Amino acid sequence: MPRISAASNAAQRAETQNRILTAFGELLFTHGLPGLTMTDVARHARIGRTAVYNYYADIEELLIAYALDETERFLVDLRESLDSLENPVERLALYVRAQVEDLSRRHLPPGPAMGAVLSPASFAKLAVHVGELSVLLQGILREGMAQGYLPDADIAQLAQLIHGTLSSSAARGDGAGDGTGQDSAAEARIRRTVLFIQLGAGARFDDAGSPVRISG
Repeated sequence: MPRISAASNAAQRAETQNRILTAFGELLFTHGLPGLTMTDVARHARIGRTAVYNYYADIEELLIAYALDETERFLVDLRESLDSLENPVERLALYVRAQVEDLSRRHLPPGPAMGAVLSPASFAKLAVHVGELSVLLQGILREGMAQGYLPDADIAQLAQLIHGTLSSSAARGDGAGDGTGQDSAAEARIRRTVLFIQLGAGARFDDAGSPVRISG
């Protein structure tokens, strides 16, 4: 019998774990969190229920693992995209757009709902990752103020207001569109949200729609 190398065993474990997380995410999208069981996840992933328990003790642990994995992927992609832009107002637009699209697509429960279903320790783990998003946004706002594109303000409070707006404006379930008028409607909604937040932060634009300095 051929021996299984450590590398191939690790790859198999990673593949199984990915199947579990993918199945969980798809079930969140189609059915939501209430009533979701480990048996449902195992069945959807086409693996035994015992195999799921080998990776995650319960739905709470699986939820936090999925949320952390998705947030980390989002952060990596977002940072890479932001690095391609220099103007802080344009960086703010990209941040807002990415957040609205992500919130509409992932169907994770919003922060307060997550706090209701997770233990304090698990919610604290997620809060650390989510906090990285706030730090990223605060950095964009700080650059905008330093360069004269945004008026001085309480950066932490402004970031909190922006995230609150994003959570309430994300139309969950409408992110993908259906190839017809839904796509254009979703795009129009995103553009309105982007402009609303830019203007709310104090950004101003010239007649061509380019950001202009308001000071400095």
